Amino acid sequence: MDEARARDVLAAAGLLPGRTGDARLLALGENAVFAAGDLVVKVGRDAELLERARRELDIAGWLAEKGVPAVRAAEPKPLLVEGHPVTVWHRLPDPVRPAGPRDLAELLRIVHALPAPSFALPPRELLAGVERWLRLAGEAIDPQDAAYLRARRDGFAAAIAALTPRLAPGPIHGDALPRNVHVGPQGPVLVDLETFSADLREHDLVVMALSRDRYGLSAAAYDAFTDAYGWDVREWEGCGVLRGARETASCAWVAQHTPSSPKALAEFERRVASLRNGDETVRWHSF
Repeated sequence: MDEARARDVLAAAGLLPGRTGDARLLALGENAVFAAGDLVVKVGRDAELLERARRELDIAGWLAEKGVPAVRAAEPKPLLVEGHPVTVWHRLPDPVRPAGPRDLAELLRIVHALPAPSFALPPRELLAGVERWLRLAGEAIDPQDAAYLRARRDGFAAAIAALTPRLAPGPIHGDALPRNVHVGPQGPVLVDLETFSADLREHDLVVMALSRDRYGLSAAAYDAFTDAYGWDVREWEGCGVLRGARETASCAWVAQHTPSSPKALAEFERRVASLRNGDETVRWHSF
């Protein structure tokens, strides 16, 4: 789904005030995220994401009840518009500063202290999207690279099932990065709730460890994260398994963009080559 298609769906939904063409595109990934007036609208890539959209809205309502600082839904149910799930959110005030690792850690401490909600949260199926992302890539990627990632997926799925956690399992954010924190006048709030799960708390902590190893997060910034959270997941013997699984998923996620983006193809090939070579020093670039 490119921006033009997402705007067509947005226009058909008729949810934003003013002209759809004036809506500001905030992000384009599995969802196209548009803002206009006091609202934000997320347009999902395809109908397969409808159930996840429903769950995200349920999670938003639950976090509101618990007083957790998080984005709030403007409509309780998603729409399905021309085969795309559409959800509506209250727009957050402009940020007062960029979010940092410490902001994220403090919010994770709140989330990790929550009991399970009244509705079922799924496990954090970190590798569940790999097949769909590779399918969306189609012939844009080397079939041998796709086969390699499928084999990694299967191996890490088995390894994750055998892990013994250090922390008590429970609700997690699932994609715990500073980019999913918005710091407004009232302080930091969580955004992008669609990966909320009930699983190993370590999932949320490995994300930042991988950021340090692959994406150039400084040692000082990582230390600020672990100091605020109170524990460094790298001390856990299962860290390498979750890290490897997330690397696999991250490669496949980029693959879905390769049919329309030479930049995505170059980054995909860079990531896969580093995994094949076992080179953990290769810097990955955010996409």
